[in-house]
Amino acid sequence: MSHLQYYAYPGYGTRSQTDLYYSQAVKVGDRIECSGQGGWDPSTLKINPEINAQIDQAFANVELTLKTAGGQGWSQVYRVNSYHLPLNDEALNAMVRNLRKYMPNHQPMDVYWRVAVGLR
Repeated sequence: MSHLQYYAYPGYGTRSQTDLYYSQAVKVGDRIECSGQGGWDPSTLKINPEINAQIDQAFANVELTLKTAGGQGWSQVYRVNSYHLPLNDEALNAMVRNLRKYMPNHQPMDVYWRVAVGLR
């Protein structure tokens, strides 16, 4: 698969490549696919317990991932899949605020998923 180019940003990204055996992004031709991004600080790996801060950081991590892979960032994004625990008004408002911030000139396709905690 020599036509695939793999990318990872410094910190959490390179650590994930080594410890968890996955990349933050793969480039196929001129298309960039990102792995899931969460609310972790890419340098310290810490996660702020506050949902707004987590969503803000996740958006910043997507931007970092796209630019690390040679993209222009959110301006090239046309679809967003997001997974939430919980999926409430606070989370939705944070999503809308960040979509407007990072994509002021277009509105992507979007799907929000509420995920459950626990195992059966």
